[in-house]
Amino acid sequence: MSKAKIFEEIAKLTPAERDEICHRLDDLDEDTLTPKEWAPVDERIAEHESNPESAIPWDKFKARLDQKFSR
Repeated sequence: MSKAKIFEEIAKLTPAERDEICHRLDDLDEDTLTPKEWAPVDERIAEHESNPESAIPWDKFKARLDQKFSR
């Protein structure tokens, strides 16, 4: 399934179902991801550390997500 299709399907879920997905993703630990899977995470962390002002506060990000997926 493509990433676009996954996002399309996620948008159809109830807020409670999306919350469950978030919690399950939070439950993943380092041991469940391969080094190849961690590479993009490490890249984004390095990008943020080199340019921290490019980030937005969590409350603004969460508001964007809520607006996008609360239909």
